[in-house]
Amino acid sequence: MFECFDQTETRTSYPNIFRIVNLVLYIILIIHWNACIYYVISKAIGFGTDTWVYPNITDTEHGYLTRAYVYCLYWSTLTLTTIGNSPTPMTDTEYVFIVFDFLVGVLIFATIVGNVGSMISNMNATRTEFQGKIDAIKHYMQFRKVSKDLEAKVIRWFDYVWTAEKTVDEKEVLKNLPAKLRAEIAINVHLETLRKVRIFQNCEAGLLVELVLKLHPQVFSPGDYICRKGDIGREMYIIKEGKLAVVGEDGITQYAILTSGSCFGEISILNIKGSKMGNRRTASIRSLGYSDLFCLSKDDLMEALVEYPDAKKILEERGREILTKEGLLDETKEKNVMEGKSPEEKLEVLESNVDILNTRFARLLREYSSAHKSLKQRAILLEGRLKVLQERDESSDEM
Repeated sequence: MFECFDQTETRTSYPNIFRIVNLVLYIILIIHWNACIYYVISKAIGFGTDTWVYPNITDTEHGYLTRAYVYCLYWSTLTLTTIGNSPTPMTDTEYVFIVFDFLVGVLIFATIVGNVGSMISNMNATRTEFQGKIDAIKHYMQFRKVSKDLEAKVIRWFDYVWTAEKTVDEKEVLKNLPAKLRAEIAINVHLETLRKVRIFQNCEAGLLVELVLKLHPQVFSPGDYICRKGDIGREMYIIKEGKLAVVGEDGITQYAILTSGSCFGEISILNIKGSKMGNRRTASIRSLGYSDLFCLSKDDLMEALVEYPDAKKILEERGREILTKEGLLDETKEKNVMEGKSPEEKLEVLESNVDILNTRFARLLREYSSAHKSLKQRAILLEGRLKVLQERDESSDEM
């Protein structure tokens, strides 16, 4: 039984509730045993011989088992909890038993108070720690004489973080786990979000795992700028929750709304040669409400791509395709990149371009075959319908 309790407390998702139930079970068990001992002592002394022992069982009111157990349980509860007035003992044996019961009751009371206090402290530990951080920030802002508007904004941010249950520091919580388990948890939580990014779709699983471990959650307040036009792009963002707006220079005009699952800034961190925008932001993006984002820095991406050179080429090619589609790729600059390279490097680039062209050609061929097959099926379907209509017209003419 004790082994079962220990394993359950370790494995359950609600350990504090289980501890309370376990404590109540122990208390009920002790009260039950004490009631049984009281009944045995009453029987040894003689039922109904005085006011302290159990009444005479020959009495119809106290002669059946249910009443005997409930009476003894009630007496045991009163004595151990020292609540109410219990009958006064008459003999030395009764006095000794009552003294022993009072001592046990004191231990039970101290155990209850200690355990319940410990459980309440554990349940409120997160709130206490978070409140300590808020108090420290408030003290700092008052000491540095921060403006009231900014102070209110910081407090509202803390309120949102607590209400949305985003107070947990993932790195701090997971640091006690081995690297393998940390990776599995990160994959389970963030992998699907990372797969939504266009340039990372169908990438090697190993690269995605490396990137998942480098994602950093960030929370932005209403009106915060995630990036401004002209800023140097050092990270990309993936929207987990919230809404962002692509705004003009006035900060009010909205050109587009980005919602959950969208991403931005992925092209600037690749630093693709020939890009008209270079590594600078082309638009200002502002949070409309509280937004929960994942951030991936350029350094983390490049560190992961060192072990996956093929994946780096694929990502750069996909980035070029996106830039070409949006008219942001200067092909003349891209060609000038070849100047100053050794013959081996030029050959490598040419082979890479040939592979890219082969990939594009194969993709176009598949699209053409699919379109041709679809058109052929439609033509057959239309011919069938036409024959049915002709047969109906011929039958109507004969009639």
